[in-house]
Amino acid sequence: MELRDIEIFLTLAEELHFGRTAERLHVSGARVSQAIKKQERSIGAELFARDSRNVRLTPLGEQLRDDLRVVHQGLTQSLERARLAARGKTGTLRVSLFPANIQELRRYFDTFRARHPQWELRLRMSAYADPFAQLRNGEADILVTWPAVYEPDLTVGPTLFSEPRALAVDHEHPLARWSSVTLEEMSDFQHVSVNPSPDYWMDHYVPQHTPQGRFIDRGAVVNNIEEIFMTVGMRDAVALFPVHVARYYPRPDIVYLPVKGLELLAYSLVWRTESENEMIRSFARVVRDLGPLPD
Repeated sequence: MELRDIEIFLTLAEELHFGRTAERLHVSGARVSQAIKKQERSIGAELFARDSRNVRLTPLGEQLRDDLRVVHQGLTQSLERARLAARGKTGTLRVSLFPANIQELRRYFDTFRARHPQWELRLRMSAYADPFAQLRNGEADILVTWPAVYEPDLTVGPTLFSEPRALAVDHEHPLARWSSVTLEEMSDFQHVSVNPSPDYWMDHYVPQHTPQGRFIDRGAVVNNIEEIFMTVGMRDAVALFPVHVARYYPRPDIVYLPVKGLELLAYSLVWRTESENEMIRSFARVVRDLGPLPD
């Protein structure tokens, strides 16, 4: 089995969705299906049970996943160490981000690189679904997301910035001509949500109820920011964003409304406690030294 086919199998075993697997690996859906069918033919049994609605691992697939995880991790680490050594680097810090204001956050990244030229820094935008999985499966060393994070195996570090929220609506939506909006007023409309993710984590971003107790429907499930814009643009839902999204994603079909009555949304560092190392501590030290961005 080739290394790329192992990556496809392990990613599908995690996502249990062919489309999300293809998107995450930047390959076509046909490439994913081809790789899995090739593996199943070689082994002589199904690794995944799938129907029109669900994909799940078979018992044999679970066994292969558990065995290959260790092998794949060892291979990728060995290749990474060789690549780093060729460039005079001794390690790589991988930071996964939910916020999109990369230019405003550059002072943290530039300072880390200047202080620690022996380490490589890699940035990526975070996967929406199952936000903490990337820390637990070793894809990322640090996640930048909003607290609250009530996970016993994760540590919440310093805050990079805090800012208000804006409501994204279609330019012809009934709210589009308003100058601002409250939770009570936006509760008349369906909101987007991320699945799977901890309920408490989404509650902090989009509350389940308004201050007066009205239910906020978070029934429109999305997997990335483009799906959010598509859903909003079709007027199937509205979407709360940190206000910087209005600067980084201006669109002719979207109107961003200031939201009144919501606390500032903070973005902080989060890492797996058992994986804490000198690179993680050094990046956290940079954030503490520079302090959060001004509100």
